[in-house]
Order: sequence, then C-alpha cells, then structure tokens
Amino acid sequence: MDVERRRVLRIGGALAAGAGLTGLTACSGTGVTGATGSAGDKNKGSVTVWSWQGPAAEMKALIPEFNKKYPDIKVTVEDIGNPAIWDKITTAMAAGGDGLADVLHIGVDYLPGYVEKFPNGLADLSKLGAGKHRDAFAQGLWETVSPKGNRVNALPWEANSAGFYYRSDIFEKAGVDGEALQTWDEAIEAGKKIKKKTGTYLLGIDKPASQADSANFFQMLLQLQGKFYFDLDGNITLDSPEGVRAMTIIKEMNDAGLVSDLSGGWSALESSIKKGTAAVLPFPTWFGGIIEGLVPEEAGKWKVRLPPAVRRGGATAATVNSTHLAIAGSSKNQAAAWTFIEYVLTRPASQVKIYKSKGIAPALMKAYDDPVFHEPSKFFSGQKKGEVFLEALKAPSPAFNYSADYARALKLVTDAQTKVLLKKADPAKVLRDAAEQLAKQTGRTVVR
Repeated sequence: MDVERRRVLRIGGALAAGAGLTGLTACSGTGVTGATGSAGDKNKGSVTVWSWQGPAAEMKALIPEFNKKYPDIKVTVEDIGNPAIWDKITTAMAAGGDGLADVLHIGVDYLPGYVEKFPNGLADLSKLGAGKHRDAFAQGLWETVSPKGNRVNALPWEANSAGFYYRSDIFEKAGVDGEALQTWDEAIEAGKKIKKKTGTYLLGIDKPASQADSANFFQMLLQLQGKFYFDLDGNITLDSPEGVRAMTIIKEMNDAGLVSDLSGGWSALESSIKKGTAAVLPFPTWFGGIIEGLVPEEAGKWKVRLPPAVRRGGATAATVNSTHLAIAGSSKNQAAAWTFIEYVLTRPASQVKIYKSKGIAPALMKAYDDPVFHEPSKFFSGQKKGEVFLEALKAPSPAFNYSADYARALKLVTDAQTKVLLKKADPAKVLRDAAEQLAKQTGRTVVR
C-alpha cells in the first residue's frame, strides 16, 4: 500500500490547487485539437505522462506490456509529486500549454477548475472515441467528466466510496451491533453506549481545522444525501437543508462528547488509530489499506460496511472522491495519448494489476469480475471488503460539481465547522454566513 500517496489523496491539496487557480483568467484560444494541439497517429508517437507516486509507478510498470502491442508509441511517465503537480499543470496551462505533458492525472477537485479557467486546456476526448466507454464506469462518474453530455474532459481511473471502518471488538464490548445501525442518529446513540462502557470516542475530527481536509466527514454526510457545495449549474448550495442536517449531526456528536480532536492532521490520525482512541473511521475505500498497515496486530478486530444513512431509508453509498486521466489540448500526439489511456483505464487486466500492487480502487466496473475483489479479508474479520465497496459503486450516485471555487468553499466550510465544534455555534447560521460570503467572493448565486 502506497501510504504517502494515499495521504496526499486524502488531504487533496484542494487549498493549494485553489490558490493556484484563483485569480487566473481563462486562456481561450489555446490547447485543443484545431488550435495548438493535433490528433496525430494513434499507433505512433511520443507521449509524456504526468502523475505522482504510486499511480506513476503503476503506469510505468504497464509500459513494457503496452509496447508489445504498440511498439511505435514511446511513453514516458514522470512522477511530478503531489501537490507539486497542480502548480505545474496550472503554470503550463497559463502559458498556453507550453511545456505541458500529453497525459495529465487529475483529481476530481481540480478537474472543473482547469476546465473553467482554461476552456481549451484539455482535449475533448469525445473526438477520440471516448463515448464508447460511457457505460463502463461507476455510477455518476461519466457525468463528472462530461457534465454537459457532449464534451468529455477526462476518463475515470479511481473511484473511492464512502466507508465505515469500525473496531468490532469495541462495539461488542459495548453491546452494540455495528451492522444494525441504519442511520447516523442510531450511530450517535450507539456512540453514547460505547463511550460509557469503554471510554472510546465514536470518531475523530480535526476540530480547529489545522489541515485542509478537516471537513471530510461533513462532506461525506452531504454527499450521502446527494448534495454538495455547488449544484451542477455552479450555484452555491452548501447551506441547503441537507448541509444543515450534516453539520447538525456533527454538533450533536460533539455536544455528547463523542468526538475526539485530531488537530495536527495525519500524525494525529495515525496516533489515534494506534491508540484505539475512536471506534469508527468514516473514510473512503482506500483507507482500509492504511489501517492494515498501521495496526496489523489488530487483524480480526476490524470490520467494514457502508455508512449509515443520514435519514432513515436514505442512501448509504456515495462516490466521495475520484481521479482521472486527461489529454492536454496542446498535445501534438493526442491519438497516441488516447491509445495509452484506453490501455490503462478501459482494460480490466490493467486495472486489476494496479489494484493488486497499490490498492487503487478502479472506476472500471468490469475489473471487479476478477476474484481479487471477492476474497475474504483476514484483517477485516473474514469480510469480502471488495464486495462491500462494489455494491456502493453499483448504486445510483449523482455527479458532484467541485467547480473552480472548491478551495474557497472548503475553507469557509472548515471555518464554519470549527465554530460549531469549538464555540457551539448554530449549524444553520454558520452555513448561511459561509454561503453568503462565498457568493460575495465568487459572484455565484446561493440556492436554498
């Protein structure tokens, strides 16, 4: 498991990305086929790929096999690092694509920003045949990469669903059935029993928002309700009834003494896991490998399921983050670049190989036919962890619009959450204030 890569995916660098994109004007007239780029030969050319850590290593590992089929396409994968890659992409796009790689690995929180700020920065993959893969990926992801239904900005690679990892031994000691929890209200009541009988917190949150990812839990609760900070038209919705409900759940947990403080970020989280401070870790698919790596001696004491619903009968599945491969509009070898992307992302054998090596959960649904996703996990009490998250990927899931202003929204949300956690502020008021401030900063309309 590539722990460092998982860490940077989790903390996302959204603020850094936002800072890199904020204030830049759109660079129209550069970077697409028919402008500075061109399609070229699909079986010949030189292709450079920008990625980071684990994913870069996995793409490099696929090149020898790829070249057996496409000997005349030279692929060079560069590990730019994360978050360094975001500034590098932004700088190159601002220069009209000068020096930009052919293939770009882009997180879901960055993709809309590049598309909005640089309309021609990425090639339209529909012109290269992307449409035939429309139904190949997890629910909601096609709408993410093709929000208007015609132009395709990227192809999905990784899809992480909301998860509920928990210490089954602590639950059992408290007399709580973790699998029976249907709602977060029930989880709060279970948390009270756990705290009383074992002294263990229900979960942890970075209360003073010392890190950019402090609102991950809030965001997950929002996405479980099919809502986000913006709607698909870019209007502000962070203080919607669903948003207020999500923040109210956090307030109720905190007021009941069920939330530990994870200020300090990753090191605090690692320490909490090793000490067994919290009974639940509400993290996405990829986090299972982190837990196994940190406390291997606790094999058999952990279980995993999808999260409880926010409201009874509501959704328990949501794709909370994803990554994608795009092609630069300035690329002179777009067809060859597309050949490589198809090989990596639409071929089940490629995705299975990557999963076995780095645990990167594929967006490609056909990959889940492989037995590796259906094997019992000794660590997770014999559960078939892959099947838990496969069910989530099969479930209906809306696309979430991060927009070019996600960084601004995230900062305001984390500040609002801190007021709730440390000053007992009213969730509705702090979210309303945050929405109005975001509107002033961005010129976007608040929709309630």
